[in-house]
Amino acid sequence: MSSLPDASGTARPAGADGWRRLDIRMLVVHPFRELLRLFPLLLGILVAGSSTGRGGLWGLLGAGIAVTLGVLRWFTTSYRVADERVQVRRGLLRRQLVSVSLDRVRTVDITASPLHRVLGLVRVNVGTGLSDRRREDALRLDGLSAADAYRLRDDVLRRHATPVAAAAAAPDAGTAATGAPAAALAVVAAPAAPEEELAAAPPGWARYGPFTLSGFLTVFFIAGFAWRIVSEAHLDVRRLERLTVGSANLGATPLWLDLIAVPLGVLLVVACASTIGYVLAFWGFRLVRREGGSLQVTRGLISTRATTIEERRLRGVEISEPLLLRLVRGARCIAIATGLRVGRGAERGGSLLLPPAPRAEAVRVAGAVLGTSEPVTAPLLRHGARAHRRRYTRVAIAWVVVTAILVALPRLLPLPPWTWEVSLVLVPVAAALAYDRYRGLGHALTGRFLVTSLGSLVRRRCVLAVDGIIGWNLEESFFQRRAGLATLVATTAAGRQRYAVQDVPLEDALRLADDALPELLAPFLVRGA
Repeated sequence: MSSLPDASGTARPAGADGWRRLDIRMLVVHPFRELLRLFPLLLGILVAGSSTGRGGLWGLLGAGIAVTLGVLRWFTTSYRVADERVQVRRGLLRRQLVSVSLDRVRTVDITASPLHRVLGLVRVNVGTGLSDRRREDALRLDGLSAADAYRLRDDVLRRHATPVAAAAAAPDAGTAATGAPAAALAVVAAPAAPEEELAAAPPGWARYGPFTLSGFLTVFFIAGFAWRIVSEAHLDVRRLERLTVGSANLGATPLWLDLIAVPLGVLLVVACASTIGYVLAFWGFRLVRREGGSLQVTRGLISTRATTIEERRLRGVEISEPLLLRLVRGARCIAIATGLRVGRGAERGGSLLLPPAPRAEAVRVAGAVLGTSEPVTAPLLRHGARAHRRRYTRVAIAWVVVTAILVALPRLLPLPPWTWEVSLVLVPVAAALAYDRYRGLGHALTGRFLVTSLGSLVRRRCVLAVDGIIGWNLEESFFQRRAGLATLVATTAAGRQRYAVQDVPLEDALRLADDALPELLAPFLVRGA
């Protein structure tokens, strides 16, 4: 059996001193996955070999190689948690040892696809908060039993929570753990810890699915896949009888009716896809507070997921209201916590505390998570007439640019000369957008929380604990300086890492920063009478 030096420099055989292998049932998962991955290549080998009469032989050889690659992964992959480090080693010809200190662990994601759930297996991904996904995948273990996944997660978190590890960790280093799916972990007879249920999604919340418009991505993906098949197969869609008849009927109807019917049909398809996606992602959603100071979210229908966030890593909450969701009085609640992945969406990053739901419920959950509802419901300070006027000025500049483009297009493209008149329709829309953006603009300092609100297409009310603020940025553009305004940005290691108070008078921005953290700006302020 091959050996590799461990953290202490001593060569030890695989399987000794705490090294564990993946579950042997993964020999079913990985060969099947390799076959799917190499299916186009195997199909090409089969077609190319048919001319020589050996297509079946070459196809079997290719399938054998795929199965062998899957089997080798089990023989060459092992892991352990020892000496305050989590270590994974893999590879046959090119041996690789990945070793990460436990105080750098940010997430422990445990998920299960339908095939995993049938076999009682899960996939574990130990994240270190890095933005490079390749480096994150280095600590992925695909094919652990539910019991081993539970043991690994508890071992990492228990060691991470020791005083020594906590003292060595950075003050804002986050830890979030994702527990195993409920269906897969049903085989583990572990006693349930005392918990307090903060929220549970009833099936009726699926009515908010169409207003998320997440189905646009699904429709575009399916349309692109279908177009790729048509292009690769060299199909002539004009020969398809039903499409030909449908296009002929579409051309026979009045133009105004087509302009109404086609968008409505697209929206109907998108709404259905969004609703289906909502049910698949958030079926059985529960948010509970567990003993020991952690929040746990469980959700999912086919592929299930459970995420555990330590409350000591929580820096605040965010209530997000996209425009369409706001029209039906809906909102989402998102955690502002250190260590959770950002830039991939709250659902994928694990920071979602409540899916699209009634806004009153989102406000209640945010207050329950913070321990007080005052920052979530407190009235906001408006930013004054100059900020109000700036909303309309920016919209007017954008409208002038669009109008200039529409005026120039008929000279470059075969378009009618009245094309620019379309911009006149945008005037009331732009004015309504500017008014709504100012309505959503405001800030407050409530207790030890900084509250900031902004946005129209996606309105966000962010409640950030001032203890989590590590710095201030004062930003002034040329036009802001002329208006006597500035943007105060609170920087933090949590969430989006930048939370802005937009277009506030400069003196108010300095006063707000000084009131929130007096010791941070005191050396740079000159106090007047």
